[in-house]
Amino acid sequence: MNTKITMIAVAALVGCHSEAANAPSQKTADKPATNQPLSFEESAKRGKHLTLVSGCNDCHTPLKMGANGPEPDWSRELSGHPAELVMPPAPKLPEGPWLVTVAATNTAWSGPWGVSFTANLTPDNETGTGTWTKQNFIGTIKNGRHLGAGRPLLPPMPAAMYANYSDEDLGAIYDYLRTLKPISNKVPAPLAPAPAQGGK
Repeated sequence: MNTKITMIAVAALVGCHSEAANAPSQKTADKPATNQPLSFEESAKRGKHLTLVSGCNDCHTPLKMGANGPEPDWSRELSGHPAELVMPPAPKLPEGPWLVTVAATNTAWSGPWGVSFTANLTPDNETGTGTWTKQNFIGTIKNGRHLGAGRPLLPPMPAAMYANYSDEDLGAIYDYLRTLKPISNKVPAPLAPAPAQGGK
């Protein structure tokens, strides 16, 4: 057993918690029962609801230590892995089964794919999604590739599940992201996996 591979248990235990209890309060933004297109404000409200119930904040909003343990840092909502938190290279892994290592912020994950960092989804032009079009965002989720045609999205991003959203739902999420405060946070590029133990 490779003793160098560790899991930060506190992050793993809270990583998939229900956000509704900790999120800023809001009323459920149900889609109006009409065929009229939603206004930007209505679409963004629905997008906020979808980001909360889809667990987007579980990984894309860094955790901080609160009075009752780790909690989302809402001042950095959906800003991705903190640039100042440097992760070690991916560990050499046995042939399997694998243990996944998680950053205490729940924004970086290390496993057989290497090290992945959650993206900055805020509309910052330099480090976030500020220059993305709505179609870029929809294509990223539908195709499971960065900007819809680039490198594959890496675990733990459940892109295959989110691809089942309608274009309208994904467009609403995009509209909500436009309303966030732009946060300058340059997330590192993914790190390549280390060779498996005993590999060449």
